[in-house]
Parts: sequence; structure tokens; C-alpha cells
Amino acid sequence: MKLKKYIVAGLIGIVSLGSCTYLDKEPDTEIDIDMVFENKTKVESWLANVYSRIPNPGNDWLNTYGWEVFADDLTASARWQQWDWPNITKIFGGWTPNTQWAGNFWDGLPRKIRQAYIFIERVHALPDSDLPQREVDYMKAEARFLAAYYWWQLLETYGPIPFRPNYIAPTDFTLSDLMVGQRPFDEIVSHLDNEMLEASKQLPAVWQSVEKYGRITSVMCLTVRAKMLLFAASPLVNGNEWYAGFKNYDGKFRFSQTYDPAKWKRAADANRELIEAAHAAGHDLVREYNADGSIDPFMSCYNVFFLRGDQNPEALFIRSDCNFSEFEKHATPRGASGNGGLGVYQTLVDAFAMKDGSLPITGYDGNYGKPIINKESGYTERGFSAQKDIRKTKYNLYRNCPGATVDSVGADGCTYNQVAASGTYNMYVGREPRFYLTVMWNRQWYHQAEREVQMMSNEQDGGPTHDAPQNGYLNRKKVSLDQNQRNGIHPYRPGILYRLGEAYLNYAEALNECDPGNPDILKYLNLIRERAGMPQYGTGKDSNGFDKIPLNGQDEVREAIYHERRVELCCENGLRYLDLRRWKKAEEVLNQPMYGMNFSGTKLSDDPNDAAAFFKRTQYIKRVYERKFYWYPIYQDQIDKDPTLVQAPFWDK
Repeated sequence: MKLKKYIVAGLIGIVSLGSCTYLDKEPDTEIDIDMVFENKTKVESWLANVYSRIPNPGNDWLNTYGWEVFADDLTASARWQQWDWPNITKIFGGWTPNTQWAGNFWDGLPRKIRQAYIFIERVHALPDSDLPQREVDYMKAEARFLAAYYWWQLLETYGPIPFRPNYIAPTDFTLSDLMVGQRPFDEIVSHLDNEMLEASKQLPAVWQSVEKYGRITSVMCLTVRAKMLLFAASPLVNGNEWYAGFKNYDGKFRFSQTYDPAKWKRAADANRELIEAAHAAGHDLVREYNADGSIDPFMSCYNVFFLRGDQNPEALFIRSDCNFSEFEKHATPRGASGNGGLGVYQTLVDAFAMKDGSLPITGYDGNYGKPIINKESGYTERGFSAQKDIRKTKYNLYRNCPGATVDSVGADGCTYNQVAASGTYNMYVGREPRFYLTVMWNRQWYHQAEREVQMMSNEQDGGPTHDAPQNGYLNRKKVSLDQNQRNGIHPYRPGILYRLGEAYLNYAEALNECDPGNPDILKYLNLIRERAGMPQYGTGKDSNGFDKIPLNGQDEVREAIYHERRVELCCENGLRYLDLRRWKKAEEVLNQPMYGMNFSGTKLSDDPNDAAAFFKRTQYIKRVYERKFYWYPIYQDQIDKDPTLVQAPFWDK
């Protein structure tokens, strides 16, 4: 569609596309289209603005979109609702088609898609301005992928959406011009699958110029495509009986009415193609090693998030201009100048295995306050440890702690560090490495303050204030050991939207559904566990000298994959919430009373009969999750304006 004038944002303050410092401004200038696309700087600015809706892993998933607080890994202080955290209200069921949402995909993403289509149509080579045709072709492919990516974000959020690929609304468009009617879920997925695949064929796997760091690559295209096809194969949208008979305005079924096992094969094939392409481009898991050549699981899993993107082989899709200072501030204890209320759920604490791979908790008797303890694991919830927990690692959690074992070199030449002190509540002793990278508990050493964390009621890091861990835990994952909130120090790291470790687990899951017994399933599952210092699955001895854990049949493998995703991918970009949604498990897992330690406790006691004892499972919130919550509702005012729109399932009841 040829138009003379268009709306473009951000042309007053020109953005550097090469550095990927993308700004997201509302359209504020109406300019002649020829002027834009005859000027290299303005061309780059237009494309930069298309890039600007790529999510920011530093804050978007946590607060703006809310998906990280919707699951059962990160828990934000409920009292932050009054401090511009409106998504917290949703976990208590406070959600209607009129509820405002800061993410606002319905309004924002179609505008970016439109900008992408305008760019594809109008951009051309400018030989006199050092914009050759090859660069233009790359830019068009980037815009093509971004349009498809934004369409997918809409589809993943709302279910069947209005879908008009390559349509460019006129300058004076309204939202209703862009969002008319709805198309079947699978039909849209099929189109986006082709768009992402074709874009990947036109882009390099790695940009050779440092100035293009953060620009879309073929690997990024394949990454989003593979993840999309995994979602499309999953129980929520693959023959889900909940949606039997649900139709769009035109009478077409909104979701597939029958289960199609071929979708799992397409997902498996797409993830295998991604992994092969990623490996060919030099991507691999982050691995750090001890002096004896063994993997250091602590530093390996930690550095996944703290290596710079251009030095991080595991990062497949990054946003380079992320600021994690707010995230770290919310996880920093109040007495160390933080906001101290971003914690983790007790169920996540329970999910981490013991260091020998055995599960401490095998389930719950009625509710999360009554764990079923695996006595063979050696785990106990009563009492306090009599000795330090020391591991072979360079991960130095107890630096500056008097009497701690810190950076001790053993006879093997390896570095040993303390991960838990004597006197630690036994729940936190002898756990797997990833546990200590994720969970901060009461009376754990906090080196930045050079003291133990004091989380009991009326202590410097505890309640009853809103800036306190409402269930007795704070989050450590993605929080730098070198950050210092008091001094405003927050080391740079890129925002990782997708990483190779997730791709391995995606591939294993899809393959187990379409080809159970395929050796690649355990191969890629075990690569994750090997890096994490955990016993691998199978028979015999593994590469770390552990006895392998046997798995019998497809169902056991599926549960092992689900569990591995739970601990490996926790607290990352709302992945846990997306998993619970696509597995149809959100109602079961999230519609529950939630537990932690006793927030109002004033005694360092584990006496279950003492109301003042801190170390005991205590309910702190009651969550509400209804079936309609699986999809965001369309704003009611949009439904009222457009008779072709059909509300997301169950929201109109």
C-alpha cells in the first residue's frame, strides 16, 4: 500500500541502531515518507524504533508484563501494589476485561508491526550515503522477523488475534483499523513459522561487526520459531477439550479441535535445527572449570547471566541495553539499602535436589504446608547444622565472613568455598549448586553488608514494612555478587531473552512426546545436569562420577524434564509461567495457599508449636487462578467498538 505520509517515532533524538540503544517513544512527528527513506540516519532511526518493543529482561517480565510474578518462582511483596506494581493484584484474582495492563500488547505491538511493514516496503539502497543494497536486504529481513515476533507475542498472550500480515493502515489509523476480527491459532502459527524461517535464511548467524552486536541474526530467528512451535504443540492449544466448539466471529474454530501428534515432531525438528545452527555458529553452554579440569557448577551456572553477551556462548537472543539495577535493588536486603521484598516461593526452595540428585520433597499432602519428605535423601526440616557446608568451587558467597572457609586451596589444587555456615537451618544444607545461586535465607551471610541477613519481624531486613521478604526468602538468581546497592554499583550484563540451555530442554521435551526413547532426549537433558553438577540420567557412572539415575518410560522422562525446567529456568523471563500455561497446570499449581517461613516470627526456632518461631512453614498468601486467566482478556472497550472481536475464552462468563 503506497502512502505519502506516515507517523514515525523518535526522529528528534536519533538512536544508534548499531549500538542497539533502542528508545521507545510515542509517535510525535509527521513527516514526508520520502524524506525518511532518503536519509541513512533516519532509516536507521526508523528501524531502531521497530526494535524498541523487544522485551527488556531487566524489568519487563517482572513488573511491566508481570509474568515472573504470575508463576511460583519469584514472589514480590504484596504491599508493593501501592508502589506501581499493579500486576500483583492479578495473582489474587483481581482481574477483569477492564483491568489496565502496563504491557498493553494489544495497543502497542500492532503499531510496531505496522512500522516494520512500512520499512520493508519503502527502504532502499542509498549508495551515496553508505547504505548498500546488501545492508538494505539485511534490514528488511530484520524487520520481517520483528513483525513476526511481535505477532507471536500477541498470539501467545491473547490466543487467536486479528491477523492482517503485510497490511499498512493509513496515517490517520485507529487501533480498530489494525485489529479487526480474529484468525485461528494454528493458521497464524503456520504463517509466522514461514516468516521466521525465511528471515533466518537472509541473515548471518553471527554479525562480524561489533557495531551490530544485538541485531537480529539467523539464530535469533530460529530460536523464537522453535519456541513458538513448542508452545503450539503443547496441551493448552493442541486439541484442548476446554476449547471445544469455541469459534471466531467468522465461524472458524479458534483452536484445533483434535490432538495432532505431528505438532510435536515439527517442534522437535525446529529445535534440532536451531541447536545445530547454534553449534555451527559457536554457541555452547557456559562452563567454568576447576583446577583439576572438572566443571565448577556454581561458577558455570552463575556466569550464564554475567558474561558479556559477546563473550557468552550460551546467549542466543539478547537485548544489550538492559539495566538490572531495579531488579537487584528489589532483591537486596532492606538493611543494605535495598527494597528487600523480591523473594522466592517455598515450592521453589523445595524443588531443588540434594547434592546427590535425590529429591528432598516428593509431593504434598493436601497443601504446600505439608510436604512429603523423601527420608532416603537425608533431608530434614528440623534442627540446625553442626558443621559448615564446603564445596569445590570458586563461587565465593561467604567473602568477608569471620571464620568462614573462603578461597581455600585443597591438596588437589582446587579452590574450596563455604556455601552454608554451621548453625544453618537444615532445610538449606546439602542442596544442589543451583539452590545456592537462587535462594537467600534468614541468617545467611550477606557479604556486601558484612553481616548475616536478619529477616525476622522488626529486624533490619524483616517486616512488617512492605520492603521485606514476606515469606522469609529473597532471590539471588541474576543478582551480581559484585553489585552494591548502597554505593550504586550494578555491573553491566546483557539481557538474555533466550539461551541455549532452554533450547536443549525444549528439544528434549518435544522429542519425548513424538519419539520416546530417542537417545537425544537424555543426551541434552544430561548436558544441563552435567553443567549443574548433578547426577545424569541413565545407567552406569556419569562424567562427574555419580551413579546415573534410571528413568523408566515416557512418563518418567516427561516428569524429569518438567522438573529440570523448574530449577534450571526458574526466575527467567516468565518461563515458569509460560510452562504452567502451556501444560495446563496453572490452575492446579497456582490456585493454592502459598507458604514460606514465618514472616512474623521473632525467634530463631523451628518449634512448630511456637507462634514466634521463624523456621516453620507458614501460609502467607492465598492465590487465585481461574481457567480464564490462561489468556489475557481483550479490553472490553475494544469488544464494544468492534462486533467482529470475540473475547478470550471464559472471560465473558
